[in-house]
Amino acid sequence: MRAARLRPADVVRLGGTGLRTRPLRVFLSALGIAIGVAAMIAVVGISGSGQAEVDRRLDALGTNLLRVAPGETLSGDAAELPPESVAMIRRVPPVRQVAATGATGARVYRNDRISLGRTGSLDVLAAGSGLLPAVGGHVRRGRWLDGATEDYPAVVLGATAAQRLDVYTPGIRLWIGGRWFSLIGVLDPVPLAPELDSAALVGWPAAGTYLRFDGHPSTVYVRAEDSQVAAVRAVLAATAHPAKPGEVRISRPSDALAAREATESALTGLLLGLGGVALLVGGVGVGNTMVISVLERRPEIGLRRALGATRGQIRTQFVTESLLLTLIGGLGGTVLGTLITAGYAVSRDWPTVVPVWASAAGVGSTLVIGVIAGLYPAVRASRLSPTEALAGT
Repeated sequence: MRAARLRPADVVRLGGTGLRTRPLRVFLSALGIAIGVAAMIAVVGISGSGQAEVDRRLDALGTNLLRVAPGETLSGDAAELPPESVAMIRRVPPVRQVAATGATGARVYRNDRISLGRTGSLDVLAAGSGLLPAVGGHVRRGRWLDGATEDYPAVVLGATAAQRLDVYTPGIRLWIGGRWFSLIGVLDPVPLAPELDSAALVGWPAAGTYLRFDGHPSTVYVRAEDSQVAAVRAVLAATAHPAKPGEVRISRPSDALAAREATESALTGLLLGLGGVALLVGGVGVGNTMVISVLERRPEIGLRRALGATRGQIRTQFVTESLLLTLIGGLGGTVLGTLITAGYAVSRDWPTVVPVWASAAGVGSTLVIGVIAGLYPAVRASRLSPTEALAGT
């Protein structure tokens, strides 16, 4: 007598029967899988959202900014850029914007009663009027240096400098280089030029007049055409200091942001490993649940074997039950991980990014775990003879 063949719908119905009769155990077992999948998807999603935010900021700020700074002489001393370096760089055809800052050596204090040693690690830099658009900066309060203010004792504070001095309102006077300067503006943080955040910026002509600034730039910011950044970078050293190009350092601030993104990717790999461990623990829980299910359902197995069910049908039933259990956990974990990613991204004002491959990998890994976790209990159940199974009742 040939055994009746089970249709796919029958197999699914049989596999679901064991889940419906033990809802609490199913919930706890699926929860372990869901936590592992949610951890993996949340890690990938939050990392992807962070990278999308970095890319968005880079697109807004531009990746065509180059920084020129003095290096070292052959004797190891600090080199200097010539005062005319800004004008020479401006003559390079693909260059669109050039602006510079110069270290004045002066210090900024909230008033003239503060001791000289309490500088707060703040620098006073000479700045040209074109600096802010060149570095993609913005004024939070007040105004930026322009033709009407750069000749006079006026100062603009970076975001960190304003915080350390606890000064935010334009019109307040600050003690710089032995004389009073009037605060006219406070900047937002400048991601591509973070050194400006902890600086007090005065006009280039005013720095020479009131702070004895020698006119040598300490940093030159160069904006070039996107397609010509590499070509401009190759000639900047010789252009800025034709006599000693080896004493010039060229860097690209956006590379620092890209390096930070790579560091975050490495951390993401570590967290993914932890999510994988959580998923493995959930798989062990599913396997344990299925083994216990076989022990508890020996009478059912014996009755089905006595009614003509084959070993293959018994194996299929328990493997299907394991697959359904892990699939429930995988789908629940995918939804939970997506919600966690969306909540975190919204709280940080980031774009929400959950890669499709991460969701597919999460669900796919649970199916693999379901097969592995259910295989041994299924084989064990299929090896029970009808008399042996019924004898356990």
